[in-house]
Amino acid sequence: MQNRFQRITPFLWFDTQAEEAVAFYTSIFPNSRIVTTTRYNKESAQASGRAEGSVMTMAFQLDGQDFTAINGGPQFTFSGAISFVVHCQTQAEVDHYWNGLGEGGDPKAQQCGWLRDRFGVSWQVVPTQLVELLSDPDPNRARRATMAMLGMKKLDIAALQKAAAG
Repeated sequence: MQNRFQRITPFLWFDTQAEEAVAFYTSIFPNSRIVTTTRYNKESAQASGRAEGSVMTMAFQLDGQDFTAINGGPQFTFSGAISFVVHCQTQAEVDHYWNGLGEGGDPKAQQCGWLRDRFGVSWQVVPTQLVELLSDPDPNRARRATMAMLGMKKLDIAALQKAAAG
């Protein structure tokens, strides 16, 4: 059995909520876990202004994908310019991830399958069928699917398929 080497790891900067966010994310995705936690020691706490012994970083996995979170302070915040795409094969999966990740998030940031969670991280909850519908060789079918998508917050596979069919 060959070990998987992940070359690129998303690194999420939080003010003080890394531990809460990691617990939240790992509760939503299957095959998820906290890998390691580091804490601010005396020297790093003095240099950063953080409390000695508080969580500094957490390495974690979401559905087998490696991530790292840091409690780095208020200097940086999340923006919608970066998002994580959650590919879903069924409407039940779309509903699960949309409802879970969107809990406590900003309802005004919900559009076309995009949402912002309660920590400010942007996610796209996308059924795999969407790409097929939007790239249909029949431009009228693709246009109808696009128009339907643009009117949705959470994506609805059946409604997208119905719109594409005309």
